[in-house]
Amino acid sequence: MDLDTWSNHLKTLAETTRVRLLALLEREELTVAELAAITGLAQPRVSTHLSKLKEFNLVRDRRSGVSAYYRFNEDSIDDAQAKLWAVLRDGSNDPLLEQDAQRLPGVLANRADAQNWADGVAGDMERHYSPGRTWEAMARSALPLLAAGDVLDIASGDGVLAELLAPHAKRYVCLDASRRVVTAAAERLKPFTNVEVLEGDMHSLPFDNNSFDLVVLMHALTYSSDPAKAVLEAARVLRPGGRVLLSSLKKHAHATAVEPFGHLNHGFTSKELRKFMDKAGLTSEGIESITRERRPPHFEVISLIGHKS
Repeated sequence: MDLDTWSNHLKTLAETTRVRLLALLEREELTVAELAAITGLAQPRVSTHLSKLKEFNLVRDRRSGVSAYYRFNEDSIDDAQAKLWAVLRDGSNDPLLEQDAQRLPGVLANRADAQNWADGVAGDMERHYSPGRTWEAMARSALPLLAAGDVLDIASGDGVLAELLAPHAKRYVCLDASRRVVTAAAERLKPFTNVEVLEGDMHSLPFDNNSFDLVVLMHALTYSSDPAKAVLEAARVLRPGGRVLLSSLKKHAHATAVEPFGHLNHGFTSKELRKFMDKAGLTSEGIESITRERRPPHFEVISLIGHKS
């Protein structure tokens, strides 16, 4: 972005009404009439400011029948713009922003009364809340289809994945290098009699060969000092016919963003993950980007499954 464009971008955001509109549109997709009802501004004034925001790709719109719905265009802004917006959004305790936020649910309730919810969010449903329709609920509904057998969860954290999978496993072992995390996981997983929680090193697993039907490496490799060895160890303890499930951040250049989380690696390419699997004697399949975050820096997650013959 050249200096003139950056300066114009700053001028666009240096206006109270535009900040109010963006703060609302980051929360929810809204029409001009709904924005006017929330802010108390005239519709022509709202439209004028939306046009300016669209000019700089800060908002985008979609048509649904006779209505146009506007929303914050997170995909169009780079890291510097995202930081600037975060300062503007979070750096003020202006009562107008709080008032707008409090009025938003009432306007959405009026919309729901006037139309069918599913029709109103068609094509964009995953961005909108619906009672009971959460990722956790969908996962818990689908997991009974699995028969996981004996499972090893490497770098298992405080046991949130184990809580989902353990009811569908014969034996479930959590392993993590942090004593504090292991303690938290043991507390969380007390109700499950088939779960063990251990402190240990993913590069030197304390298990015999051919001990598990499924080994899970869910974001484990970002904390690994030797990712190839970690995958090799996972394959060693896997029984013939078993599977390794590996998920990781895709290779990125956002070291500052992940620094607070203690990552040793900044993600991996598809080629690197396949190479780890090949060296461990596993046949890999299904590598792909399974999610891409909407907020900058738009981290992607890639996943693959390795089979042991």
